[in-house]
Amino acid sequence: MTITTSTIQTSHGDIAYRETSGTGTAVLLIHGNSSSGAVFRNQMNGPLGERYRIIAPDLPGHGASSDAIDPKRSYSMEGYADAMTEFLGLLGIEKAIVFGWSLGGHIGLEMIDRYPGLLGLMITGTPPVSAAEVGLGFKPSEHMGLAGKEDFSDADVEAYARSTCGEPFESFLLDTVARTDGRARRLMFESFAAGTGRDQSAIVGGPTPPIAVLNGLDEPFVNTEFVANVTYSNLWEGKAHELDNSGHAPFWDAPDRFDPIFARFLESVDDRA
Repeated sequence: MTITTSTIQTSHGDIAYRETSGTGTAVLLIHGNSSSGAVFRNQMNGPLGERYRIIAPDLPGHGASSDAIDPKRSYSMEGYADAMTEFLGLLGIEKAIVFGWSLGGHIGLEMIDRYPGLLGLMITGTPPVSAAEVGLGFKPSEHMGLAGKEDFSDADVEAYARSTCGEPFESFLLDTVARTDGRARRLMFESFAAGTGRDQSAIVGGPTPPIAVLNGLDEPFVNTEFVANVTYSNLWEGKAHELDNSGHAPFWDAPDRFDPIFARFLESVDDRA
């Protein structure tokens, strides 16, 4: 199994992405704020990458992708969703399963109405909130202040990188946070606070493909009790899944327990497609 890296031009900017040599259904992995597709290394390098065509792009303003051509257009949940939908179209992918982490989960929810080929969505670290529910879905923390801060000091870079991924900590996580276009944080947070995207609690309560929800019980930023009690119209296996001894990024800090659940979800969606 090999992983290739490529770049494709979009109306939002050049998007860099990693892709496995698996020949199964396409699986799009969308990273979180100030991260990159590199964070999905464990899933891409393992059996899932061998079976599925896993694609992990860097969002505009992140990783090896270019900064957005029009920051105000691209740096929002709905802007990123438009970029990811265009990205899949340019790759000729008519159907895909999507996994979204944190901001990536919000992007995945915004893609439901934009990408008709979305077969299923798993979200992690993503409370599906309306603008009025932000204070219920998220826990007050230093991280939430940093999430929308444009200019990062070295201390901010370290704090953000360590708090979002947890252990094991690797130096490339610092480089990824430091590289991010600070306007992406500020503009995304401003648009989110202004409620420019859709009411995501309404999205999950309406017509959707299967939605899987999985969070770490040690989640430092998201109120997992709120997430578990949201009304979902098509919640996979009828419950929100939770992993003990895991934080904001269970695919990173507990891949041995995350991957089997993710594989089960992929198989169940594949069987229905």
